Amino acid sequence: MKKLLLLTTLPLATFLSSFAGMQGGSTERPLNDSTIKKDLPADPKAGFRDLFQGASAESDAYNVQLNPKAVSFVEDYIDVYTKKLNNMKSWGKPYFDLIDGVLGAHNLPTELKYLAVIESELKTSATSWVGAAGPWQFMPQTARELGLRVTRKTDERRDYKKSTVAAARYLKSLYSEFNDWLLVIAAYNGGPGNVNQAIRKSGSRNFWELQYHLPAESRNHVKKFIATHYIMEGDGSVTTMTKSERAVHANYTSGFTPAATTAAVSASGDVATERISGKFNGTVLAQMIGMDLGTFNRLNPSFDKQMAQSGTYELRLPADKMQAFQANKFGILEQSVKVALTLAGR
Repeated sequence: MKKLLLLTTLPLATFLSSFAGMQGGSTERPLNDSTIKKDLPADPKAGFRDLFQGASAESDAYNVQLNPKAVSFVEDYIDVYTKKLNNMKSWGKPYFDLIDGVLGAHNLPTELKYLAVIESELKTSATSWVGAAGPWQFMPQTARELGLRVTRKTDERRDYKKSTVAAARYLKSLYSEFNDWLLVIAAYNGGPGNVNQAIRKSGSRNFWELQYHLPAESRNHVKKFIATHYIMEGDGSVTTMTKSERAVHANYTSGFTPAATTAAVSASGDVATERISGKFNGTVLAQMIGMDLGTFNRLNPSFDKQMAQSGTYELRLPADKMQAFQANKFGILEQSVKVALTLAGR
């Protein structure tokens, strides 16, 4: 494949959309390390910008950029699976809603639902050749340890709600051990013992440095998760980053220091907060209250994405701008809906 240089000039969301429509008639093929290695230059970061793309001059928006070491794998995965996964967004919505509710109740990132996609394609009937079963592909002993009944007559690994609750507990336990979502996903597939062994052998807790000390299935599992996440979301999240990458990300989004936040609003006074719901658009909101969009984005990182996902947001505005918002709330909402309908009609 000769697509690598696209990422040097295009943000990933544009990169992903450029592959839409290329899926017709394609047949699925396995993805493995030979697929990953054959396209990478000697320096896997050659030809790429930094790991993250910071705020742009136009919008002050922030996008998580794909780790260069995952690029070839993700490109191939997009070629093969985009059509299938886009279809899943529709028929899988009831399952995604259920999983979101359980993960949210356990204070886990809802994006972890894509682990069930790569484990089983959301199927309760899924059974692996080694005996893992259900949407979360638990082995019998692991399932029992997590409180699920697995007998000849009853197999709660195939109960969507119960198995998702068990998966949430297991993911939370793994995160408390590794504090890194990529390592959690590797451990979910290959067991925490293999991850700890890879950490010892490599002398690193960074997935991209220890990956080749993991079984091939486990390291590819992590990349499948990342690729699926990018196809389904058009962006990355905390679940597609290493711990060190999250630290960099925090400098650009909700991790702004108190001093930086204070500086952003010092000209307008104290910051007021209000929990809002509805199809508000950040650009429309900022424009209609007369607020600089860059300052709005610094105070309200990932506003549009979170509103689209959950429908609610803890809005933070300078006190005088909050008054303007409250006075014009319904007009702002009406204009936001019009913008959404316009975009949807394109």
